[in-house]
Amino acid sequence: MGDRRVMTRKLLECSFSDKLCVVQEGQYEVIIVPALFVGAFLILLGVILWLFIRGQRAQQQRSGRQGIAPMPSSRGLRWEEAGQGGNVCVPLKETSVESFLRARAPVLDKLQVPREQLSEVLEQIYNGSCGPIYRAKRNSGDSSAKPKSVVLKALKESAGLHEVQNFLGQIQFYQYLGKHKNLVQLEGCCTERLPLYMVLEDVAQGDLLSFLWTCRRDVMTMDGLLYDITEKQVYHIGKQVLLALEFLEDKHLFHGDVAARNILIQSDLTAKLCGLGLAYEVHTQGAISSARTIPLKWLSPERLLQRPAGIRADIWSFGILLYEMVTLGAPPYPEVPPTSILQHLQRRKIMKRPSSCKHTMYNIMKSCWRWSEDSRPLPRELRVRLEAAARTADDKAVLQVPELVVPELYAAVAGISVNSLSYSYSIL
Repeated sequence: MGDRRVMTRKLLECSFSDKLCVVQEGQYEVIIVPALFVGAFLILLGVILWLFIRGQRAQQQRSGRQGIAPMPSSRGLRWEEAGQGGNVCVPLKETSVESFLRARAPVLDKLQVPREQLSEVLEQIYNGSCGPIYRAKRNSGDSSAKPKSVVLKALKESAGLHEVQNFLGQIQFYQYLGKHKNLVQLEGCCTERLPLYMVLEDVAQGDLLSFLWTCRRDVMTMDGLLYDITEKQVYHIGKQVLLALEFLEDKHLFHGDVAARNILIQSDLTAKLCGLGLAYEVHTQGAISSARTIPLKWLSPERLLQRPAGIRADIWSFGILLYEMVTLGAPPYPEVPPTSILQHLQRRKIMKRPSSCKHTMYNIMKSCWRWSEDSRPLPRELRVRLEAAARTADDKAVLQVPELVVPELYAAVAGISVNSLSYSYSIL
């Protein structure tokens, strides 16, 4: 120890009687010891932070694999009581689907459709990820009344408890929304036992996108539907979609996927907005699940940037819908790859005016495609503009596009799955 002190003094080049040297000798201890404590603290803090982040990522990955956004604790699930404004808390201590259905029976009692009213022969029209969709006949019980065609959305029999909860939640969501002539209507349900059915109105003519593609052919009429469309009729269909969006806005909701493929059309050109799955997610979870795959070319900039969105995001998509109608179902931004659409929009580029589109309609489209959502019109404001434009619109000249659509090519350019084009009821 003494030798080390002598060596230290030699390094400091001072004598043994120099008191200042003693101070200089001790200053190393004053600096090093606290530095060691600070270093140890920072290392410990870093380890704790790393463990926390790893836990959060693991939780997010589990949620992603399940295909749902983070849900409430499994101790209970809050269901909004449609038409009553209150909440009913149903404990999930039940281990079987059957016991859960018994617990939910009183809430859905008024919506139950007796199974004997449904025809035994079911025509499968689509096989969705949640289960098959059928067309059936419903007898009201009145022998003089003609059986009514309905659509049965079934839940696959292998569904677990959480899938059953979600299915019943969708039924209650339709009940909460109520009736609107431009939304696909819920007619009832069969949920007292398996298999579970959601009973919806049948819009047999199919989706608007298929209708627009058929308008390109030399087909005049089919099943009572006239396969041509004028500029005035484009405004007529657009107005009905805006009425549906107004209805959702009044309930503090937005649709999330406004597109021709998500609109069903009747023989009198009554339009019905469907595909309310995203609206249901926002209503129950407060956000859209990260597992949802939504075609990018219909999304507003704030949606592409994964920022909070509202009804004005639907207005952006409505502008794309007008483009779809006036081009008889052409894919938007045909020259832009789907994965590059955000960069394209960030350069403030929008679609050019189609040759079949008049300046009045194109100006309405451009108002929907303003980058700032606050500068876009609300559904009511836009509907007033459409009504004014419709008064002077051409109701004689039929829109014409000579090229026929190849679904596989359309799907690649539009950035959607070709399977989603296989049948109109895939989006119910």
